[in-house]
Amino acid sequence: MKLNITWRIVIGMVLGIVTGYFIHENYIFSPEAGANFALLSKVFLRLIKMIIGPLVFSMLVVGIAKLGDFTQVGRIGAKTLGYFYLATILSLIVGLLVVNVMKPGEVMDLKLPEQGTDTGIEAKKLTLQGFLEHVFPQSFAEALATNEILQIVVFSIFFGIAVGAIGEKGKILIKALDAVSHVMFKIVGYVMQFAPFGVFGAITAVVAREGLGIFVGYAYLIFSFFLGLFFFIFIVLWVICVIAKVPFLPLMRVIREALLLSFSTASSEASMPQTIEALEKFGCPPRIISFVLPLGYSFNLDGSMLYMTFATAFIAQAYHMPLTLTQQITMMLTLLVTSKGIAGVPRASLVIIAGTMSLFNLPGEGLALLLGIDQILDMGRSATSVAGNAVATCVVSRWEGEADFSNKLSLDKEKV
Repeated sequence: MKLNITWRIVIGMVLGIVTGYFIHENYIFSPEAGANFALLSKVFLRLIKMIIGPLVFSMLVVGIAKLGDFTQVGRIGAKTLGYFYLATILSLIVGLLVVNVMKPGEVMDLKLPEQGTDTGIEAKKLTLQGFLEHVFPQSFAEALATNEILQIVVFSIFFGIAVGAIGEKGKILIKALDAVSHVMFKIVGYVMQFAPFGVFGAITAVVAREGLGIFVGYAYLIFSFFLGLFFFIFIVLWVICVIAKVPFLPLMRVIREALLLSFSTASSEASMPQTIEALEKFGCPPRIISFVLPLGYSFNLDGSMLYMTFATAFIAQAYHMPLTLTQQITMMLTLLVTSKGIAGVPRASLVIIAGTMSLFNLPGEGLALLLGIDQILDMGRSATSVAGNAVATCVVSRWEGEADFSNKLSLDKEKV
C-alpha cells in the first residue's frame, strides 16, 4: 500500500525524534552533529520559498484582472483586513487569559538568567517609515528575490488592475499567468516529495540540540501554551465558523496535511501551496484565496499574536513583576498595532516581545527563558496561523457570497 504524504510526514517526525535522541545521548557525537540534519529542512524550505513568489503573483493577478473592478478589490480588501484585526484581538486576549489562569511563570521554579545575558535578540520599535517601507516595494524584482510576500501582493494588485483595464490585450497576459500558476502547482507536487526528509531533518536537529529532557523541564509551560493554541483553534475559530456558516471539522480535515507540515517544520510558509490547493478543493474561489491568504501571512499570524501576550506575561511572572490589568490592556493594544507586517523580520515574534518588554521595564535577558524551547513553541504557533488563515479565507469567501461548501461534509468520508 502506498503511503500518502500525511503518513510519510508522520514517519519523518518519528524517525527524527529517535535519531535526534540517539545523537543527543551519545557522547561520541559533538553537540553540533544534529545541525547537519537541519540542512535537509533548509533545502526543503528554500524549495518552497522558490515557488511562493511566482505562485502568489500569477494567482493574484489573474484573480484581480478577472474582477475588472477596483471597487470590488477595495471591498474585499476592507473585509479581509477587518477580519484580520478581529482575529488578532481574539488571539491576543486568549494569550492573556491562558497565561493568567495557568500562571506558568509562578508555578515553574525556573533559574533566572544572569544579569546582562546576551539573548541575541535586539528590541526594535516599529516606526511608520519602517512599516511603509516594508509594505511598498521599491523594486518588484527585489520583492521576489527576498520573498517579501506583502510587497509582492501590493505590486500584484496594481498589475492585476492594470491588466484588467487594458481589455482585450490583457487577456493574453491573463492566459499566460494562469498557465504559470498551473506550472507552479505542478512544481509543488515535485517539491512535496521531499517534505518527509525536510521534516526528518528539522525534528532531528531540534531533539539532537535540546534533547527530550527539555520537554520535562518546561513541560508545564509547553502544556499551558499549547492549551491556549488548542482553545483558539477548536473554540474560537469554531465559533467564528459557526457564525459564518463554514463547516469547521471538514475544513480542518482538508487542511490537515498543511497543518502537519507547518507544525513539523515550524514554518507556516512551508504549507502555503498546499493550503491554496486544499482551500480550492474545499470550495473557496481562487481569486479570494489568492488575495486573502498571502495577506494573511503578513497580517493574520494568530499563533504568533497569542504567543506575544503569553510570553511577555510569562516572563513578568517569572521575575515576580506581574503585569496589572491596565498594563496588560496597554500591551494588547500596542501589539495590535506594532505586530502587523512583521512576517519578513527574522525571529519576528521574539523581536516584538523584546520591544514590548522594554515598555514595562522587564529585564531583556528574560528572553533567555524562552530561547531553548522557542523552536518547539514555534511549531504550534505556525500550525495555528495556518488554521487561522484558512478560516479567514473561508469567512471572506462566505461574506462575498462566493463560497461553495455544499456537500463538503462528504470530506468526512475521505480515505486517510
